[in-house]
Amino acid sequence: MKELSVVGGGVIGLSVAWRAAARGHHVTVYDPKPGRGASWLAGGMLAPVTEAWPGEETVLTLGEASLRRWPDFARDLAEEGVDPGLSTHGTLVVALDSADAGNLEMLAAYLAELGREVERLTGREARRAEPGLAASVRSGLLVPGDLAVDNRRLLHALKHACGRHGVEFRHETVTGLDDFGVVVLAAGAWTGRLHPALADAVRPLKGEILRLRPRRGCLPPPRRTVRAIVEGRPIYLVPREDGEVVLGATQYEAGFDETVTARGVRELLEGAERVLPSIAEYELVETAAGLRAASVDTMPFIGELGEGVFAATGHHRNGLLMAPLTADAAVAWLDGGPLPDEAAAATPSRGSEERV
Repeated sequence: MKELSVVGGGVIGLSVAWRAAARGHHVTVYDPKPGRGASWLAGGMLAPVTEAWPGEETVLTLGEASLRRWPDFARDLAEEGVDPGLSTHGTLVVALDSADAGNLEMLAAYLAELGREVERLTGREARRAEPGLAASVRSGLLVPGDLAVDNRRLLHALKHACGRHGVEFRHETVTGLDDFGVVVLAAGAWTGRLHPALADAVRPLKGEILRLRPRRGCLPPPRRTVRAIVEGRPIYLVPREDGEVVLGATQYEAGFDETVTARGVRELLEGAERVLPSIAEYELVETAAGLRAASVDTMPFIGELGEGVFAATGHHRNGLLMAPLTADAAVAWLDGGPLPDEAAAATPSRGSEERV
């Protein structure tokens, strides 16, 4: 048994802590507010195929490797006592104009080349699949293999599972690693402040999300995740079992600013109304902004940084998606075994010469 410190109590840190403690290690998680941060504000999409794009094949490979782990990951969590709410309805990507339709066709062709299953839909077929879609929707792309998870139920499940296995929580902000032995760095956007090798490699990327709830007489939310690009801006709508829908996501460089802007809220609502007109009558129940941990190449950093220090950060928009694989890699390292083959491309040593 080893003494492991995990810096960061988001979905990555909690997943590592749970899996390590379940294998008999003594784990302490350091985070002022475990279960909050960017993970608390995530949309919950587990969609490497839908987000795939030419030039990001390594991200797709890593994401799909983790997606394959998700059913077992969710089942194991449920057996610990709390079901994380995994959805298997897939993703529907829709186009509103000719430019969007062209981009959708490019994505479909690219995924077909990679052998990924997709189904092209006309506008009428897309509305048949999701009756609340706007009449202006021209076409759609149904991706059946994508999953989604209720991020807040997931965090609750992970904290519960950690508690069952004796994980200790210290509600502290870590500013240095001098007093630590074996440590996993999973502090998200703040990880770059904790190790010089990541100082210029991990940065915050701001994103705003809204939560809405249908009022009496409104059309219900879609059954599956709906994504679109509206006037060049991507949006997504992710339904929850309780009837709410998560709407996101703006994305821009703003340092560590976590304020919600009027412009961000307006852009999200206007875009969503173009896709799902009835959402204009929904109750707006929450506005929030979070900081993703971004890297230059959109790949995370998963691997040893030095003796006794393991990086599990820089997951960009894929933190929830890649949590199972990242946890497996961290536990393999802790046990002295080889990391999953797919994690090789995410090694923290890549591009180190350019960052020096």
